[in-house]
Amino acid sequence: MTQGPLTTEAGAPVADNQNSETAGVGGPVLVQDQLLLEKLAHFNRERIPERVVHARGAGAYGTFTVTADVTRYTRAAFLSEVGKETETFLRFSTVAGNLGAADAVRDPRGFALKFYTEEGNYDLVGNNTPVFFIKDAIKFPDFIHTQKRDPYTGSTEMDNVWDFWGLSPESTHQVTWLFGDRGIPASYRHMDGFGSHTYQWSNAAGEAFWVKYHFKTNQGIKTLTQAEADKLAGADPDSHQRDLRQAIERGDFPSWTVGVQVMPVAEAAQYRFNPFDLTKVWPHADYPIVWFGKLELNRNPENVFAEVEQSIFSPSHFVPGIGPSPDKMLQGRLFAYGDAHRYRVGINADHLPVNRPHATEARTNSRDGYLYDGRHKGAKNYEPNSFGGPFQTDRALWQPVAVSGATGETEAPSHAEDNDFVQAGNLYRLMTDGEKERLIENLAGALSGVSRDEIVERAVGNFRQADGDFGKRLEAAVQALRG
Repeated sequence: MTQGPLTTEAGAPVADNQNSETAGVGGPVLVQDQLLLEKLAHFNRERIPERVVHARGAGAYGTFTVTADVTRYTRAAFLSEVGKETETFLRFSTVAGNLGAADAVRDPRGFALKFYTEEGNYDLVGNNTPVFFIKDAIKFPDFIHTQKRDPYTGSTEMDNVWDFWGLSPESTHQVTWLFGDRGIPASYRHMDGFGSHTYQWSNAAGEAFWVKYHFKTNQGIKTLTQAEADKLAGADPDSHQRDLRQAIERGDFPSWTVGVQVMPVAEAAQYRFNPFDLTKVWPHADYPIVWFGKLELNRNPENVFAEVEQSIFSPSHFVPGIGPSPDKMLQGRLFAYGDAHRYRVGINADHLPVNRPHATEARTNSRDGYLYDGRHKGAKNYEPNSFGGPFQTDRALWQPVAVSGATGETEAPSHAEDNDFVQAGNLYRLMTDGEKERLIENLAGALSGVSRDEIVERAVGNFRQADGDFGKRLEAAVQALRG
């Protein structure tokens, strides 16, 4: 903003910004004081509805650089050659907390990345965990309701949290991850990121592959114990946001090494786990990571509200060579994320600087609505037209997926080693003795706050099915705390 006199929103100079206009000295304020009314009216509207989930977050701009050739897997232009750079914006967040919640809490972290590519914006909406609590989007509102405030008590209730998890055995893997050492990252810089879902890559020849994204932090993994997090959350609720901003300000740019696991489409049907189940990982022994890029964050937003709060990400924002999979959670999010942004920010949210394409131009026939900026001027708003308007390419962004069978409410197909506990047990058995001890302590501490015995017993039973030792040790720890 340039130097000069303070003005109203309409640009008229302000004579007095210290005193409202009154009817005589000490008299009532006049309606004709339009500066006062303008300021109060704007102040009442400064906030927009916060995100129902991922409300608490921080973000930064950066650069993605291709470090290895992956053109055999995808025709995405921003991945077309080694050394190619693409501007990005990354928003980190917690999941359950409100906008003013503390950063240092036990909660998954959102890892939402926008690539400003020459073929349009590509959004990769992931987390700092490779799995999630549920596998079908129809259960997402139910799950989040248990993590938010109870409609009667107005508080988060451990009864609700553990009742849902105990009755949803598919959550056992993610809960084991969440209550382990990596459940509370020391900062946004010191954690890995994952696309979590399975996505499709397709190359120039039309061959398709299923992929899972991995972002390996180059700062190393650093975490907080529950006691450390409790202290930090009270002393500095903005700890993670401040750490990210200050690191970039001093030139200590955080970075991640980026890779994908690649599964040929033909192998998916017979793979031992359902490759589209968000509660499962693909073991690296089966599909090693192909490392192909580096992500660096190197510029802070100038205004947190404009660029972080109003930033929007949707997994439906694909570019040629990248597309969705039959993952039922992903399919639900393809709708839900865009719908949330249209409600929160408005139908023209994509026009905001942080959201609009930076390396190309959006050419659509959409017009009008709140905050429409008139960018289309006098161009026609329909297709096809003979006035030089935009036209379709006749080339799909991704490859079609074969389907068969009747419509209906169905579970995803079961594969040879699919169950709700095998991977949670594998994760537990990979832990060191110290990691197991802290996992048990964290879980027992949370379960001890549940009021009903049957909810505790059901939850412990899920962990017992994952691993006998896991369940036995947890049962004893909970009993000790509950007396």
